[in-house]
Amino acid sequence: MPMSLKPIFDLHQYKMIKYLRFIVIFLALACQKSETDLQELFSFPNKLKEVSGIVVLNDAPDLIGCVEDSGNKNKIYLLAPNGTIQRSMELKGIKNKDWEDLTQDVQGNLYVGDFGNNDNIRRDLVIYKLDKKELLNTQVTPAAIHFSYPEQKDFPPKKKNRYFDVEGFVVFQNHFYLFTKNRSTNFDGTAYIYKVPNVSGNHQAKKVGEFTTGSDYDHYAITSVALSPDQTKIAILTHSKIILFQNFRGDNFLTGKRTEIDLKHFSQKEAICFKDNETLYIADEKVKSSGGKLYVFKIQIPNQN
Repeated sequence: MPMSLKPIFDLHQYKMIKYLRFIVIFLALACQKSETDLQELFSFPNKLKEVSGIVVLNDAPDLIGCVEDSGNKNKIYLLAPNGTIQRSMELKGIKNKDWEDLTQDVQGNLYVGDFGNNDNIRRDLVIYKLDKKELLNTQVTPAAIHFSYPEQKDFPPKKKNRYFDVEGFVVFQNHFYLFTKNRSTNFDGTAYIYKVPNVSGNHQAKKVGEFTTGSDYDHYAITSVALSPDQTKIAILTHSKIILFQNFRGDNFLTGKRTEIDLKHFSQKEAICFKDNETLYIADEKVKSSGGKLYVFKIQIPNQN
């Protein structure tokens, strides 16, 4: 199918907006105070400037898997504790259209979320599954779980109704749970939770929750989500905060105790995962001479039963 001029214009417009936002973040970084509880572990290798998803491998806890977002290679990189690339896995026959998160299930299978949808125009949203038995291979043929949002009727919707971008997801009880990134004008922090079965094929996502993060886009737009190993905590990342839900009932995460954690550190944070039940890894993208690092953060809130 010939490429239309509209998507090309939207892509160029998005890159310009992203660049301007990076400038704002860079200026904020220059002014911020050094009172954050984030501890820097290492800088990512120069070839990994746009890390968008991270995970600690279940069967190899000394390895950190990561992916990059749109326009980068169709690879999962495995990093040592000091940040060096130990090896990589190429997803055969797959393009990185907009990989926005990386997660795993309790068995150790990996999942790549190719569901970035900045302009709310995509009709090819997909999650790729990598079987744990293939994670030692340099090339992997993934299974594909395709999905769509039944509430979306227009591509794109009106600018006030752009709720169909996602940058964070988890696997829980054989379903994916996707947390939307609000791209609407007059941002009010509204986020949806969609549920998709972990089965190859084409599915309609089911909307199962709605909540509000906060009114400021730069501080409350969702960029990644993680589930703790004991499956009692959901951590939702923004550029400067973590919104934590813990001790929820079943898959109704919003019934959990909600805690907002101010990281006191503003950067282009794009990825989060649990190292253990009380420890988080957080990654940000490189902006000018700042960012491009992996941080560790200890959750200091007591578990409430």
